[in-house]
Amino acid sequence: MQTIDDILKDFGRDRKELITILHKVQEAFGHIPPQAIARIARHLYISANDVFGVLTFYRAFSLEPKGRYVAKVCLGTACHVRGGAQIAEEIGRKLKLEPGRTSADGQFTLETVNCLGCCAIGPVVLINEDYHGHVTIPNVGAILDSYRHKDKSQNSSSPAEAGSQDAAEG
Repeated sequence: MQTIDDILKDFGRDRKELITILHKVQEAFGHIPPQAIARIARHLYISANDVFGVLTFYRAFSLEPKGRYVAKVCLGTACHVRGGAQIAEEIGRKLKLEPGRTSADGQFTLETVNCLGCCAIGPVVLINEDYHGHVTIPNVGAILDSYRHKDKSQNSSSPAEAGSQDAAEG
């Protein structure tokens, strides 16, 4: 596994590198570990508060580990009027999770987002890189089960390798 120092050696010490460094650290660890904040700050000659400010400003970064499967439920206007909030509630009920939390087994993280940019097929759920369109409460269980089955049959693959599902299949 890559260390924070392994990542930092590929970057200069200019503050403009901060967001790229944060992306690389998150890619390597699945989140930004607390010890990375101070190490990145020292590398760029900025304060840990500056790093933390950028880290918490952008929703793309996480201080907590995320699940193998990150389910993002769209709550944009088009998805909302088609039941997006109820879909999020149903996923939360089935996974026993509140939005922003990760399941105890580390398999699922539930998030809500303002828009996924595919309003025509709403309500939409994005799980890792797989778009599920026209989601209904009755098919939430089948969607989640398909990832549980992927996990059992592909234990050693990464989430990105777990396959892609066409949005029309959702």
